Amino acid sequence: MRAAVIHAPHDIRVEEVADPVIRQPTDIVVRVVLSCVCGTDLWAYRGVAEFDPGQRIGHEFIGVVEDIGADVMGCSVGDLVVVPFVWSDGECGYCAEGLTTSCEQGGFWGTNGSDGGQGEAVRVPCADGTVVRLPKEAVSDRRLLTALLTLSDVLGTGHHGAARAGAGTGTTVAVVGDGAVGLCGVLAAKRLGAERIIALGRHRSRTDIARTFGATDVVTERGEAAVEAVRELTRGRGVPAVIEAVGTEQSMWTAVQIARDGGSIGCVGVPHGSGTGFDLSDVFERNIALRGGVAPVRTYIPELLPDVLDGVIDPSPVFDRAVDLAGIPDGYKAMEERTALKVLINY
Repeated sequence: MRAAVIHAPHDIRVEEVADPVIRQPTDIVVRVVLSCVCGTDLWAYRGVAEFDPGQRIGHEFIGVVEDIGADVMGCSVGDLVVVPFVWSDGECGYCAEGLTTSCEQGGFWGTNGSDGGQGEAVRVPCADGTVVRLPKEAVSDRRLLTALLTLSDVLGTGHHGAARAGAGTGTTVAVVGDGAVGLCGVLAAKRLGAERIIALGRHRSRTDIARTFGATDVVTERGEAAVEAVRELTRGRGVPAVIEAVGTEQSMWTAVQIARDGGSIGCVGVPHGSGTGFDLSDVFERNIALRGGVAPVRTYIPELLPDVLDGVIDPSPVFDRAVDLAGIPDGYKAMEERTALKVLINY
């Protein structure tokens, strides 16, 4: 079968790799019908995140179950399933707490020893604790299938940021970052009942989506100017709930500066960079809570799935370009050059 493989920074290739097979009785094999490129994938592509040459890549996908291990009870051959970006057994203490990303038997797609999500098929360990079945008819509804794909990562991650920041009925929320996760953070905050949502972003095409998703205000400035703009919108107090969806020193500094005293920041941007970016004494003295981390999207899927199926929320606009499997290298290049927000991969 064919799959995306990373050999060096800016060197993604689609190559022939071994077909996945059942190794454990709790495994399934999923034939991928839709996947995508994540902003997190770009850190390996840029050479910021470490990887071994020849490593598989990708972690967001939907597919049809092609084979099942003897102990699998939760799905059958032919089922359409969404697969979270971390597999989990659903049984350990962390899973019981809802922290599936810390599962004792879990792991991330695209790491050594696992398949990547940007390929024709994937072996899924711990299937019963990982995959969620979807209506089979969704395969023929391209918009719905695309919306459902976001449940594998970005929608659940945006929801995690909104929930950890304290978004709720009548709240004011600011979202730092206009990537797919930030936009899904806007959508999640709106779904949770936020009354005012301030989106920080510089790209008109993206902030237009943010407004569609529920943003009431857009701040296009950066740095000190962005902080001043947000504080002007909030009578100088700052925002009680902030979603940080980028992961750079600059974005975290901005999140801290626009938070009001006693506020909360939901951090879901994958950190990259080794400096401090801001003074923790400021966080301490102003009683700002830093929450978030790797989003346990498997825990959130049962809550979010009905609203996606019913059309209450539609995250599909975060995908603004589509490629086939052979076009994956071009998809990475487009996202790196910011000519694409999020690239869909058709099979």
